Amino acid sequence: MTAQVTAGLDGSDESLAAARWAATQAVLREVPLRLVYVEEWPNTPAAPLAFSHTLDERTEKLMQDETERARKEHPDLEVVTEHARGRAAEELTAAANEADLTVLGSRGLGGVHGFLVGSVSLAVVGAARQPVVLVRAKDERARPEGGIVVGVDIYHPCEALLAFSFNEAARTGMPLRFLHSWTLPASYGYAAIMDPGLGGELGDQLLGGLDDLVAPWRKRYAGVEVEAKPVVGSPAYRLVEASQTAQLVIVGRRSRSMPLGPHLGHVAHAVIHHSPAPVAVVPLA
Repeated sequence: MTAQVTAGLDGSDESLAAARWAATQAVLREVPLRLVYVEEWPNTPAAPLAFSHTLDERTEKLMQDETERARKEHPDLEVVTEHARGRAAEELTAAANEADLTVLGSRGLGGVHGFLVGSVSLAVVGAARQPVVLVRAKDERARPEGGIVVGVDIYHPCEALLAFSFNEAARTGMPLRFLHSWTLPASYGYAAIMDPGLGGELGDQLLGGLDDLVAPWRKRYAGVEVEAKPVVGSPAYRLVEASQTAQLVIVGRRSRSMPLGPHLGHVAHAVIHHSPAPVAVVPLA
């Protein structure tokens, strides 16, 4: 792995926003920015030579323009470019595995429809061994100040998620808000109705478990502002709800494969489709 931040470019507004977000991350991390353009090849059974030359020229101009923009906005930033040919998902996943962080764009639909995340972005997010961030082309919200929201499951190992979250908060100076969502098990049945305090007791137990989980990291990152609390409801719903005022949402992805390829859990899937804020997906053990 190379110490760098990678951004996938394809000329869309979403990928340009991703490149600029990635440039800021590279500066914060004090590492080079790598801009990668993947040309699907062969794009036709027999691509005309003139078309190939025109595409190469457009790609060269795109990379040059974004390199100049990044260096103008961040004079000390080292920028490298790569024009690859092949299957975009495979090439970008390979690039992501070599970087500290990879940033890709996702297209907005607006309203209740959520965001359109292409098959390439989903494939990279589901398979990369390093964190991947999906960025919207334009954030229409009025200067969100909700800091970093992190979805955490206290019942499964999540050291990589905690490490990424605290490091990100320390670099940016943004506060961290950890959420663990829960509901009363169906087995409690009428007991929950007869004893309303039962839910409160369970909530207190979960809060204790959440505090224990983040306690060592609080000590290690004493300058980071941290809030950790359990919330009642669907994890996907509560995270999407919290994302409306967040500057970044971080979720984990279990490293397991399905018969048809890598699996992206329903919570991560919901968040990357409905969060207006950038979403970082961190692979877990």
